[in-house]
Amino acid sequence: MTTGLIPGEQPPDPRPTDGLPQQREPVGQGAMPVENRSRSSVITARAAASFEPVGRSVASARSFVRDTLQGWGFGDIVDDAVVLTSELVTNAVVHAGTSADLLCLRSDVGIRIEVADRYPEREVPLQGSPVSMGSPDREGGRGLQLCAALAGHWGVDYTPTHKTVWFQLDLPQRPVGARSAGPALPVHLLPLADTRVRVAVVQIDRTGSVTAWNEDSEELFGYTAEQVTGKPLTDLAAWPHTPGTGTGIADALQLSRWEGSYGIRGAGGQVIPVYASHLRVRDTEGEPSTVCLLVRDHERAVLQTPLRAPASDTSGSDGQSTDPFEVFIGSPAPDDLDGLLQRTVERARDMLDADSAFLLLATDDETELEVRASTGLPSARQRFARVPVEAGPGRYGSARMPAVHEDLSAVPGAVPLLNGTGMRSVVTVPLKVEGRLTGSLGVAAEAPGRYSNEEALRLQFAADRIALAVESARLGELERLRRGSLSFLVEASDLLAGTLDRDQTLALMAQMTVPTLATWCAVYTIADQSSDPYLSYVLHEDEELIDGIKSLLSKISPPDPVPTPGARVWSAPAEVAHRAALRSSMRSLGLSGSPTHHVTPGIGPTLATASAVGGETVVLPLVARNRVIGMLTLGKPTDEHFRQEILELAEDLSRRAALALDNARLYSERTAISQSLQRSLLPPELPLIDGVEVEVIYRAAGEGNEVGGDFYDLFPISDGAYGFAIGDVCGTGPNAAAVTGLARHALRLLAREGLSGPAVLERLNSAILDEGARSRFLTLLYGEMRPQEDGSAELKVVCAGHPLPLRLRQDGTVEPAAEPQPLLGVLEDLELYEQTVTLDPGDVLLCVTDGVTERREGSRMLGDDGLADVLTTCTGLTAGAVAARIMRAVERFATDAPSDDMAILAMRVPGLHKD
Repeated sequence: MTTGLIPGEQPPDPRPTDGLPQQREPVGQGAMPVENRSRSSVITARAAASFEPVGRSVASARSFVRDTLQGWGFGDIVDDAVVLTSELVTNAVVHAGTSADLLCLRSDVGIRIEVADRYPEREVPLQGSPVSMGSPDREGGRGLQLCAALAGHWGVDYTPTHKTVWFQLDLPQRPVGARSAGPALPVHLLPLADTRVRVAVVQIDRTGSVTAWNEDSEELFGYTAEQVTGKPLTDLAAWPHTPGTGTGIADALQLSRWEGSYGIRGAGGQVIPVYASHLRVRDTEGEPSTVCLLVRDHERAVLQTPLRAPASDTSGSDGQSTDPFEVFIGSPAPDDLDGLLQRTVERARDMLDADSAFLLLATDDETELEVRASTGLPSARQRFARVPVEAGPGRYGSARMPAVHEDLSAVPGAVPLLNGTGMRSVVTVPLKVEGRLTGSLGVAAEAPGRYSNEEALRLQFAADRIALAVESARLGELERLRRGSLSFLVEASDLLAGTLDRDQTLALMAQMTVPTLATWCAVYTIADQSSDPYLSYVLHEDEELIDGIKSLLSKISPPDPVPTPGARVWSAPAEVAHRAALRSSMRSLGLSGSPTHHVTPGIGPTLATASAVGGETVVLPLVARNRVIGMLTLGKPTDEHFRQEILELAEDLSRRAALALDNARLYSERTAISQSLQRSLLPPELPLIDGVEVEVIYRAAGEGNEVGGDFYDLFPISDGAYGFAIGDVCGTGPNAAAVTGLARHALRLLAREGLSGPAVLERLNSAILDEGARSRFLTLLYGEMRPQEDGSAELKVVCAGHPLPLRLRQDGTVEPAAEPQPLLGVLEDLELYEQTVTLDPGDVLLCVTDGVTERREGSRMLGDDGLADVLTTCTGLTAGAVAARIMRAVERFATDAPSDDMAILAMRVPGLHKD
């Protein structure tokens, strides 16, 4: 069911015409021509509702009409309107079997109600026609007879898809000056009072002190005027302190109007319950004071504003009682919080004939109110905006008690939500559950002086009906949000923990916030404390807007890296985007002196960017290890605000994201340092040797490792002589790489001193043992090579515990090129010797580490024999091709990634002529 209100204007015809305005209306007894209806009165308000074709819709329609007319103050004609509506809606939803559209129109002379169904073929008989309207005893046809009997005017409109039956009820003449009156009652039903009703009249000045005290006050409370004049009324009042409210009598005396109960301590010490009506006035000099009228509480009928009688027709078609909540909200009630709140403000607006209405919900600590629904106001701009209740700029001072503001222009800022909206008069009432403030409901009008205490009481009655339902729906929404937040944070933590890549972490941060928490997001990073924030990542739910936002933010000074936790508003993006859009619009109109055709193409992106960042923008610090490492910026499009629950969730996410980003930074720094150190352990580019081809393939085990326990080297020693080495330190990773560096640099230094191969390795052995507990044993193949003039190469080789080098001859035979000797780093006294090997043209010397020969697949191992078998297939290949074939064979031998470092050194003597 939907409702609406358009005060002060003629509403458009709500009936669909499908482009064919065909009408046929009975003009007979009681029928009024369409053209006369349009000119006879001005429509000042409307309320509409739709009802499904089910039996309970008839009762809902009756409640809707009764409540609407009561809200408009047309209680005199409510009963006739309810009867006619019930019959017409029954015809539509029961007999015609279609849904019914109900429209109530208010004018200065009466009301008009229209009931439309979707069964235009079912012709309605006209008065005065030969067709009989039916017998009163028949099931159908009574509605039209009742229209003819009760309505001042009635008729039927037809369109190709709808049939509308309408009737108009005129207002009866009321006595001039009568505002409200009650029925004549038997004497025994009149309120009970003393022999003489005494009304205490007490006047209070601006300080709360008594300035006037009449004779009835003396009689009621036992104090003379001299005894109480000049004393604060708070000394006499026994104010009922309701849990959860902070308003006392001093606050009540500051309100323009107030009505309610409290107690006065009499001269004898007893508390006398009174019913009071307060009116705040000012004298001719502008000095304010409050006039208090007080009677004994059981005589409250003397002062109490009459409450509007509840609808008598609160039973459904089955005779069961209707829930008072549904009388106000309608049936069925919305099952979601936003729908319930929107229905509430629409019904409150219609009930008091207002131009706008709004509803705010209180935070858990009741210190702030958050706008959750409004009608007749720029709701997008106000949605989720917050105002303080007790103190601070823009405080909402009408939250805890009903308040009527006859003219907001006299008290600007009293209702911050209405600033700049043109609303003048407003009435607000609290929503309370068990004495605790849960929200505030208000209606407002553009004209001043529209509302009084009577409207405040009616609105408070409505607020009391829906307060519990609203709080229940709010708690349900909060529970769902908290469960969703927990699930969101768990998933976010898993995603952030799954990567140590900085760029991927930035992308995940943005993708998790957009669009779940915000419409767009920007991440700033700070390299160190002396660096300025740097715009690292920008994301918008519309990819076409990302470049525009990125360009805009790059022109704005980044937000200050404040470590204070929580979200803070950042207005710079919206302001700069607005100015840029304004300049582009002016240029497009030729107001800046620039040719229009040069700037027009850029206006669209500029305006789109301004709209994208025109809402609320907040900044959350990314703090890790007590240091601000960046900022997470979240934004909304034009006129939108963040909910507090969303900001709290974003704050939780920012803490997790900051730690993940800092972990990624530390990992990246550690990896960069490790790789830099490892690269320093690798030999520089291999020298070019005339008459010898050399190829090296090196694979370090472990992710991120460039150097491990295996190493190689090839370097010049003296003219025509080159040293080469391939070794394997026990273990892998950085610890093994440290010994690798020691071995490689020691070999170069010792070899260039002119020492022989055995002497070089013996001194290297001593250096390794000197490392003490950090020492590791080392297998090493070291040799010196001298190319010969006949195209061969002479090698002197020492193999200290290393896999033996293999020699491939031109005829395809493979044989070891050295004998095994003790490894290094174990024994102090070593006796090593060198062996001489001559490589003939076409021969290949293959040197590998044990990571090659010990390559495993289950229980199988490549081994020395497997390596030799592969090498026999390399006859005639270059050194590079030989090394590549060996590596392919090793990789294909097993499917698992290598668990040990591998190094391959291949040297080939091509001879004097190219092969």
